[in-house]
Amino acid sequence: MTLSIPTRYALVGCGGRGLTMFAEPIVNNFSAKAVLAGLCDINQGRMDYLNRFLKTDIPSFADFDRMMSEVKPDVVIVCTPDSLHHDFILRSFTYGCDVISEKPMTTDNAKCREILEAEKATGRKVTVTFNYRFSPYVTKVRELLAQGMIGKVLSVDFHYQLDRSHGADYFRRWHRRKENSGGLLVHKSTHHFDIVNWWLGQDPEEVFAYGSLQFYGPNRNERGKNCRSCDHAKTCEFYFDINASTVVGMPINNKELYADTEHLDGYIRDGCVFDPEIDIEDTMTLAVRYSGGTQMSYSLNAHCIYEGWRIAFNGTEGRLEAAEWHSGPDVVKDKGPQRISIHHWKQPIETFEVLADHSSGHGGSDARLHRMLFDAPQPDPLGHMATSRAGAMSILIGIAGNRSIAEGQAISIETLLKDETTVRAEKCSAT
Repeated sequence: MTLSIPTRYALVGCGGRGLTMFAEPIVNNFSAKAVLAGLCDINQGRMDYLNRFLKTDIPSFADFDRMMSEVKPDVVIVCTPDSLHHDFILRSFTYGCDVISEKPMTTDNAKCREILEAEKATGRKVTVTFNYRFSPYVTKVRELLAQGMIGKVLSVDFHYQLDRSHGADYFRRWHRRKENSGGLLVHKSTHHFDIVNWWLGQDPEEVFAYGSLQFYGPNRNERGKNCRSCDHAKTCEFYFDINASTVVGMPINNKELYADTEHLDGYIRDGCVFDPEIDIEDTMTLAVRYSGGTQMSYSLNAHCIYEGWRIAFNGTEGRLEAAEWHSGPDVVKDKGPQRISIHHWKQPIETFEVLADHSSGHGGSDARLHRMLFDAPQPDPLGHMATSRAGAMSILIGIAGNRSIAEGQAISIETLLKDETTVRAEKCSAT
């Protein structure tokens, strides 16, 4: 009997996401097939906390190249701030490694092109972890559309609202600077754009957008630098007690992971949501044209009273409606069913029910993604696993949206995939 050799993984970026989404399942659930062989972070305190939390002694490194040389992983998992993803993806390729990248794959079109070109040149691959595809509810929408239940999809109306707990948290952390995250149209909306691309089986072609910072940032005079030192802590409804809070989904202590280690790298986890340095939008609206002729209207608001999303697909033979709520009056509690409605002309409404899955994070999707990543190869008939191309098509909608907001005009996705010299040459020849 031949024993399989476990795949060796290295994790770059040891914050809450890296720990909960990747390190913990590898160590606790997939140790027969996967080994977390190395950790890399600029903050030694966070790596030490990860080892304490998981009761492990995984080698830790501040120097990426030293880790790669000593640990010799097969796959690198990238969980750094978004703007650094491309650097570690490219460097991992040079060591002959494939990469698992936390979404978004990167933050601008130049970095996106670099990744796609390097992947092709080296023969390595990037897997982007769009866990939301694996939700049973999202999967059911995919199946119904693929079955032609509403015919050809002509238009999509998709509206997502973040509440003042989840939404505000993006304005406390490193995400609040567009240079780090690409803004919410890249960091957050990449999930939404990916599932629409996946549902439709089409590529985005052109984007027009509006966006502004209307609620957070310099829109309130009562503010401080961070919650712990703020004079308004007792009266501010956005006060975040980092010394008492845990990372969502796991009993990870934010004080130990962030507050106690901030002196090592200067990262403040409880920044004021009204800090004037914030430059990402909190209110965004997009129109997207797809390769198959479908048009989408999309909005994201990060300051709503309750949280969730609503979508409608209008087709030649009917209309599909779906919604998922995470807080507020319509949230699905316990294990009640989530509903998808299909409306046909002068016919009764068809209703499909999907039981909510609370077995793992993000509606049961995390465990399904983990099995695909870390267990033995499994069939994937619906294409749940996302490649670098899927990662590119999702972020390019957000990148085009950012550019459209700045320039006040529609932006071509094809143009973003070309280098600036080529674009200028094409403009000159056209005139």
